[in-house]
Amino acid sequence: MKYNKLGSSDLGVSEICGGTMTWGEQSSERDAHQQLDCAVSRGINFVDAAEMYPVPPKEETQGRTETYLGSWLKKQARDKLIVATNPAI
Repeated sequence: MKYNKLGSSDLGVSEICGGTMTWGEQSSERDAHQQLDCAVSRGINFVDAAEMYPVPPKEETQGRTETYLGSWLKKQARDKLIVATNPAI
């Protein structure tokens, strides 16, 4: 995996970023965890979990992306991962 510095920081982020757009509506929590495990095993350390992505967007599924990511992160070395997100508006 190739890594690039994030701006002027010392953070090295993988060129490939894991996305979460199917989580909550099309992918279960179990599926999300399997996708993350697979990505990390291949060197991906960058995950985009912006709440904008669940497809199709529904009020009743809002927040599931962060919920699934959070439950997975509890079992990980959090300092080895970079998570990009935006606050729900």
